[in-house]
Amino acid sequence: MPTVADLEAYLERFAPCATAADWDNVGLLLGDPAAEVARVVTCLTVTPDVSAEAVREGAQLIVSHHPVLFRGAKKLTATSADGPAVLPLLRAGVAVYSPHTAFDNCPGGINDGLCARLGLSAVRPLVPRDGKRQCKLVAFVPDGDLQKVQDAVFAAGAGVIGQYNECGFRLAGTGTFFGTDASNPVVGQRGRREEVPEWRFEVVVPEARVAEVVAAMRAAHSYEEPAFDVYPLRPNSSGGETGGGSGGNPRGVPLTGDGRIGELQQPTTLGELARRAKAALSANAVQIVGDPARPVRTVALACGAAGEFLAHAITRKADVFLTGEVRFHDALTARGANVGLILPGHYATERPGVEDLATKLAADFPTITAWPSRDERDPLAIAD
Repeated sequence: MPTVADLEAYLERFAPCATAADWDNVGLLLGDPAAEVARVVTCLTVTPDVSAEAVREGAQLIVSHHPVLFRGAKKLTATSADGPAVLPLLRAGVAVYSPHTAFDNCPGGINDGLCARLGLSAVRPLVPRDGKRQCKLVAFVPDGDLQKVQDAVFAAGAGVIGQYNECGFRLAGTGTFFGTDASNPVVGQRGRREEVPEWRFEVVVPEARVAEVVAAMRAAHSYEEPAFDVYPLRPNSSGGETGGGSGGNPRGVPLTGDGRIGELQQPTTLGELARRAKAALSANAVQIVGDPARPVRTVALACGAAGEFLAHAITRKADVFLTGEVRFHDALTARGANVGLILPGHYATERPGVEDLATKLAADFPTITAWPSRDERDPLAIAD
């Protein structure tokens, strides 16, 4: 049965925490990494309703888009703001993992899901940025340790290139060493030079996880002093990494970035696209800014409350910008720039992503039961 740590490593590979916004609070925020997991509930926010559902249904893990204890808490009681949602989870031993802005923008994340639901093609980041900073770990490993070392570094978050996990390269060779009188070699004898068949094993590692991956390699390696190197990799213009070897991905990987911009297969009107978004996202209501009859084809989007990306949509000459909600003055800015706005609501733009994530978890971990919270509701309702 997988553990919380296994799910944590999986989610880190899918939506690396290093790609989250600087102000964000992401990762495993509550719980015991060693606890076994049979049931997982996904949700947008850990509310008292979701917390009660998780406890009632025997979940061991909640994957919540929005972080718990996001602003920090000086006390946690039944009457404090976070207490009614968090205390029942502590008592029941339910862990909480939150990917938040890393999940917004990762390949296959919430924004990509919105693009798919709207039928966009030629999708690229709205705000491109260099790929996450990476390094390459090169370790020299005897044959008997190779499988253990590979498994350990992959589990620690190494070996991810684009949409491929557990990427590595190995080459057979011969290692030499001379053990001093103070050494205790696993292979050969001290006091003479030894030659040992070894593998050169190399793998890419997110810069933020180098220490963790090296520690995992050392723990799995039988040598008293494993030989290894860590090389920084420089992002290239295609968003990949340079540095040689298979782990350098000479063909590059897609540029990462915030938000998305793409094209509709056929032009439509602002009003029709708003109706399409309402149906695709099961939104209670959709607000628009602009003439409903105006033609649109190039669509920029960012889930949640993403008014800060409106300026980028204007610069990229999008016909329309879709996000969950914006401030009043952002709406005026869009109207003045002749860019349409479609606002289905914060909940509507992000809830489909956590539903998709439950399906993904269930498919990739066949021994667990995963479902999107059945009790979670949009806090905003339409008055009769």
